[in-house]
Amino acid sequence: MKKLIFLLLITMTISCTKKEKVDTIVINANIYTVNSNFGKAEAFAIKDGKIINIGTNLEIQSKYAPTYINDVKWKTIVPGFIDAHCHFYGLGLQQQKVDLTGTKSFDEVLQKIVDFQKEKNTNFITGRGWDQNDWEVKEFPTKEKLDKLFPNTPVAITRIDGHALLVNQAAIDLAGVTTTTKFSGGEILQKNGKLTGVFIDNPMDLIYAIVPRPLKKEQIKALQDAEIICFSYGLTTVDDAGLSRETIELIDSLQQSGTLKIKMYAMVANTPKDVDYYLKKGIVKTDRLNVRSIKVYADGALGSRGAALKKPYSDQHNHFGAILSTPEEYMNIAKQIVASDYQMNSHAIGDSANYLMLKTYKEVLKSKKDRRWRIEHAQILDPEDIKYFDNILPSVQPTHATSDMYWAEDRVGPTRIKSSYAYKDLLNTYGKIALGTDFPIEKVNPFLTFYASVARKDLNNYPENGFQMENALTREETLKGMTIWAAYSNFEENEKGSIEVGKFADFIILDKNIMEVDEAEIPYIRVNETYVNGEKVN
Repeated sequence: MKKLIFLLLITMTISCTKKEKVDTIVINANIYTVNSNFGKAEAFAIKDGKIINIGTNLEIQSKYAPTYINDVKWKTIVPGFIDAHCHFYGLGLQQQKVDLTGTKSFDEVLQKIVDFQKEKNTNFITGRGWDQNDWEVKEFPTKEKLDKLFPNTPVAITRIDGHALLVNQAAIDLAGVTTTTKFSGGEILQKNGKLTGVFIDNPMDLIYAIVPRPLKKEQIKALQDAEIICFSYGLTTVDDAGLSRETIELIDSLQQSGTLKIKMYAMVANTPKDVDYYLKKGIVKTDRLNVRSIKVYADGALGSRGAALKKPYSDQHNHFGAILSTPEEYMNIAKQIVASDYQMNSHAIGDSANYLMLKTYKEVLKSKKDRRWRIEHAQILDPEDIKYFDNILPSVQPTHATSDMYWAEDRVGPTRIKSSYAYKDLLNTYGKIALGTDFPIEKVNPFLTFYASVARKDLNNYPENGFQMENALTREETLKGMTIWAAYSNFEENEKGSIEVGKFADFIILDKNIMEVDEAEIPYIRVNETYVNGEKVN
């Protein structure tokens, strides 16, 4: 009887305890917190956009009086995905251009352009996404057919990797380019003394200079379109790899007004005026925007043979690709950045470009701590150079490995391919690895990133045993690379990247358990709901 009275008193005490008011509690969940122990939980409470407690259903429900209870019925919850390298603004602009991704021939490219122009009737046709490696004839196209179809309308269509451009004669004439035009850091292809219409890397700027700039309303629509796409896939933060001051300030204004809710880690494009402005201004940081890095290009892309290699390409005699600036210029910008609080993030794909930037970093960083300078892509590596990543952060894109695996060995040969796309080796050297997509070069879908990271296969189960599986990552490593390690690469690990007390409530609810579902099902997982600062955005 005494025990019964005691239990009744305890029950009455608990029921009479005033519960703390919160905005939301999430209950009945299979939560992967991605904390330091990679722990799990059942529930958490949100107040003012942040997580204030995590625990069991009983612990959370007994302590808090929520405005809203989100019962997810034991669905899996993970932190909001962070794409550590993408082109968010470019994705949005692409929605307004002719989409050439997935084309299987140059004739199909031409038909898509014709269909686009019939609908849009623009004064200057632009598009992106062709890849000659997907065609039966795996050679760069030439402009003759474009000239016949569009003799008076300029056309400029970018290769999937963004490092080669095909244009027609109308665009060439408008840009004032001839066979004697001088350039550096790339190529303007010629055949029999005539321009073919293909521009690779730096010379592409000669054409871009005459492409009409989008109107402000078109820029805003591009950003909003990209946000819708990203939220649908559970991306809550995106690292945009190369933005102008003008675009960064537009993004900031849209975020401040509530028009744009996605979070952005902005890499400033390496133009002298914008670099000088931001290095003098210092870090720009709000709840949704972080500007503290400079994006530098060391070379081009492997698919267009612009990646800079130490030895010649295996499939093009005496061709090495191209370093896009001089070593002295890279050293100068590195010294400029190291004198500030900014991070240097360098695009480097070929082993020569990687070596150059790694040695440049080592020279200027020396004894400096926690600068987190990044090599973006780090695709083709000399095995002897991997050790230099001991204090230089690798930022890679797993779907590049599975997109390139069909032809990459043709470019670099059987020896160099063995130390390419070496994500496990890079992880073991640095201790962390940031994962992204490089969209719109690759698809936005982060579940394809996850699948490529752990399975190293395409969606047709090729190759059956995976591509160079010694460099596959585990599911835990992959999830960390898409959340907490990506946040770390942005100096944001104390505010996002895991579901922990004090962090922003950026999380997603999945229709399947990404950590346990059969490997083949990973690419087809769907996001049921996306939350940013506790607000449902998808």
